[in-house]
Amino acid sequence: MNEQASIRIGTRGSPLALWQANEVKRRLHAAHDDLPDEAVEIVVITTTGDRIRDRALAALGGKGLFTKEIEESLHAGDIDLAVHSMKDMPTELPDGLEISCLLPREDPRDAFLSNIASGIADLPEGVVVGTASLRRQAQLLFQRPDLKVITFRGNVDTRIAKLDAGDVAATFLANAGLRRLERTERITAVIEPEEMLPAVAQGAVGVEIRSNDDATRARLAPLHDVATEHAVTAERAMLAALDGSCRTPIAGLALPDGEGGLWLRAEIVMPDGSERRVTERRGSTADAFRMGDDAGAELKRQAGPAFLAEIL
Repeated sequence: MNEQASIRIGTRGSPLALWQANEVKRRLHAAHDDLPDEAVEIVVITTTGDRIRDRALAALGGKGLFTKEIEESLHAGDIDLAVHSMKDMPTELPDGLEISCLLPREDPRDAFLSNIASGIADLPEGVVVGTASLRRQAQLLFQRPDLKVITFRGNVDTRIAKLDAGDVAATFLANAGLRRLERTERITAVIEPEEMLPAVAQGAVGVEIRSNDDATRARLAPLHDVATEHAVTAERAMLAALDGSCRTPIAGLALPDGEGGLWLRAEIVMPDGSERRVTERRGSTADAFRMGDDAGAELKRQAGPAFLAEIL
């Protein structure tokens, strides 16, 4: 590898996004001994989702809010690769771009944070819970229709500060993000998938490149995790079949089934928690996409036009 070669990594500027970008940088150096530290640069890019913080993500137009400006920089050649939380990624990428690398997935489960309750079931009747996620809102109201849910945005520290100030009785964050930022001491309980399925691709970090950039693809190849690829492929295929976005309460999780295969669980919920449809699939990892696509198609059939019209 050419020692003078420069790699510019595009990322958002939040603490978690910077952690992810620096983790890609660290893994690049570990994989390529001849790559000097100064040859890898992190470029912070402000996205629409970062600029607008006073409205729910669903009201702003769905997925792509945290990726559009970064992908424009990638297309223009201002950066060589982009690091994303895969749960933020639309299922259709811009022409000429691709996800060429997925890091090993962190714990995909949600975390429950509260100073007054040990879990969802222990929350007092009628208290206020904050979340920026329409999925979490819908799943919570399905279990506890008595609760009041308000929009609750900001980075990890901001949300924890609001919780401690008493603005809400509880909130949710991705367990993966809290682990990466070493803030697990604030977790009241980790929520098992049986209680609340996580967002599609939650905990997975993807690296996006220009499709014609073979040199960058080769640099990233040693970083790619195949097990994460199988799980994310199944989950995102299900999401794509439902035409999912931030305006759609969809959840899904694919895990190894213990026999070399894959177990996919998926659900779609009305935003007010009044109805839910669920399905699951088991199969080989080679069939990951087909499993996800088939699961999404079944959820569409289960839900019917009236159900989906309220959501999509």
